[in-house]
Amino acid sequence: MSKIEFSKDEKAIIVRKLQMYFNEELDQDLGQFDAEFLLDFFSEEVGAYYYNRGLYDARSVLEDKLETITEAIYEIEKPASFVK
Repeated sequence: MSKIEFSKDEKAIIVRKLQMYFNEELDQDLGQFDAEFLLDFFSEEVGAYYYNRGLYDARSVLEDKLETITEAIYEIEKPASFVK
């Protein structure tokens, strides 16, 4: 897996959300540098878990759709005198 990286704009939004969370929920100020450091930590240490969960969820959706397509193909299959 490649390193999880965010664009400058994405990083700014996430850092601001971290700062707001710390302020509102923990009643603590979180500086810009500390918020970026925390984001980097989560990206490196926890990000893979979220990434993998996203892959598992995507695979599940794809498998469900493929099952639906397979069923639709069997529904339009014409009877024939030979067996597959």
